[in-house]
Amino acid sequence: MKFKRQTKAQLEINLTPLIDVVFLLLIFFMVTTTFTKETRLTVDLPEAQGVAQELQTEQLEITIGADGRYAVNGKALVNNKPEVLKAALVELSGGDSSLPLVITADALTPHQAVVTAMDVAGQLRFLHLSITTQQPAQQ
Repeated sequence: MKFKRQTKAQLEINLTPLIDVVFLLLIFFMVTTTFTKETRLTVDLPEAQGVAQELQTEQLEITIGADGRYAVNGKALVNNKPEVLKAALVELSGGDSSLPLVITADALTPHQAVVTAMDVAGQLRFLHLSITTQQPAQQ
């Protein structure tokens, strides 16, 4: 009998089934993912007595929803961080701090969100800052 030492077979990993599974998972997640839709903030303004001012054609407007989310000139921001608000104001104003800045906040907005918006405006040295209100309902 002739005994021959067996040589080890080379191990090979076939990647084709692995790539197929990864592509199937990718397609599954692409099909089942729901994408966020940008929605407008519904704002219920606080009431105050006074004379309404004329709106200037070129101004910046920070809208703060009841949940404290920010939108600048109608475009919602990705989060509520002051740095993001500051970057949006610098981008839209082009560094011009003489533009009028209007803060429109819902009556149920947390006070901290309004103070944060005013603080960011102060850091950017905006000179013309105003807060919008509405006339009280006649009873």
